[in-house]
Amino acid sequence: MSTPSPLASARRSTELGLVVMAGAITAAAYTVASLGKNAEIPPIILPFLGVTLGLLVVASIATRILARGADPTLLPLAALLHGIGYVMITRLDDRLAGLQTTWTFIAIAAYVVVLFVVQRTTDLAHQTWWFFAIGATLLVLPIVPGIGRSFGGARIWVSIGPINFQPGEFAKIFLALFFAGYLAERRELIATNTWRIGFLRLPEPRHLLPIVFAWGFSVVVMVGLRDLGASLLFFALFVVMLWVATERTSFLVIGVFLFAGAAYIAWRLFDNVQTRVAIWLDPWPQYEGRGYQIVQAMFALSNGGIEGTGLGLGSPNKIPEVKNDFIFAAIGEELGLFGATAVLIAFVLIIGAGYRIAIRADRPFEKILATGLTTIIGLQAFIIVGGVIRVVPLTGITLPFVSYGGSSLLANYILLALLMRISDSSARRLGEVPDDLTIGERFEARRAARLARREAKRAGRIGRGDPAGAAR
Repeated sequence: MSTPSPLASARRSTELGLVVMAGAITAAAYTVASLGKNAEIPPIILPFLGVTLGLLVVASIATRILARGADPTLLPLAALLHGIGYVMITRLDDRLAGLQTTWTFIAIAAYVVVLFVVQRTTDLAHQTWWFFAIGATLLVLPIVPGIGRSFGGARIWVSIGPINFQPGEFAKIFLALFFAGYLAERRELIATNTWRIGFLRLPEPRHLLPIVFAWGFSVVVMVGLRDLGASLLFFALFVVMLWVATERTSFLVIGVFLFAGAAYIAWRLFDNVQTRVAIWLDPWPQYEGRGYQIVQAMFALSNGGIEGTGLGLGSPNKIPEVKNDFIFAAIGEELGLFGATAVLIAFVLIIGAGYRIAIRADRPFEKILATGLTTIIGLQAFIIVGGVIRVVPLTGITLPFVSYGGSSLLANYILLALLMRISDSSARRLGEVPDDLTIGERFEARRAARLARREAKRAGRIGRGDPAGAAR
């Protein structure tokens, strides 16, 4: 074992302090929300505080053991957003809060498992096409008769017995892993424009077409399922990762024009897209129809003002899907502009930390993957918050770590663990923490040592003329 790193100890101590602070803020918000709703302090406040802090501390301890060089701000920021979202869900529906509690246990466990299993990110780079196969399978699951389910006009749910989940939430991670692996291996070939078509110079088709096919398949499936928000996310994810991998601005410009054309085609072909654009431009004529939710969200934000009505004192239940698509409106009503801005700042800090991890990474696979994972969080937050405040047309995407939903929460903690692993890997290569053997590598080293000793003993018996030893 190497000597402890002062920098790693400082990072983990900072993280633990911020995690405890996030837990205390969550407990305080839970108490205030209960006072506003029921005019009494909840009797389970101490168990709630204990469980909340316990789960967060477990995640921090796992990071201390398994990724001690990782960024110290990501986990506390995610915990803060998760806590605010949980308080709002509890304030809206006790039954949903119970389900979200169960998913919180599962999500934290998944975070620890991913850190334990993925101890070298380079191991992931060798499974590129397996990641595409898994991601593609998850995308088409809602189409399978008997298990696919529709909700809100989009067929994005899968029901297997008592378990309901959105496979697209996990598909985005596997596709990001696939894009990162493929682009890291062929980025220089793609960046070299040796194929001429008239005055255009393009990459060789054999290098670019496989990943374009995978991207096109993902987008077409999502469009076919009427999950246009996920289609936009996959489109932008691919363009950003391709741009970062090749460092060619032309890909970004082409992507913008392709997006504009695809958006226009979708608007002409799909009635629900036309409806959402019309509601975005002017929701008032459809107040008693499809525009009801967005107008109620505007009322909620207006009612909150600068300081908010106070936790438990607003009327967010007037918005039908407030727990999912419109939870930001509930936060804006009860916490006001200050609280809504704090949530946005937390997302900005997470995005900044994620891109800082990408900049620090010197291996192409890690750099591209960190960029893609961070882009997923940033785009999701922008799309849903922008839809609620009418900056962009509303699409059905959850607000990461905040909205109700087990699939989203679990997928985002897995994504967070991958970012933490990349950060720890960079810290090891930069010498900020000792690059010790991983648990798996120690196990293999002990196994190899045992085999070597066994072979040495066998060779010794043979050298002494022991036929029984040779036979053994």
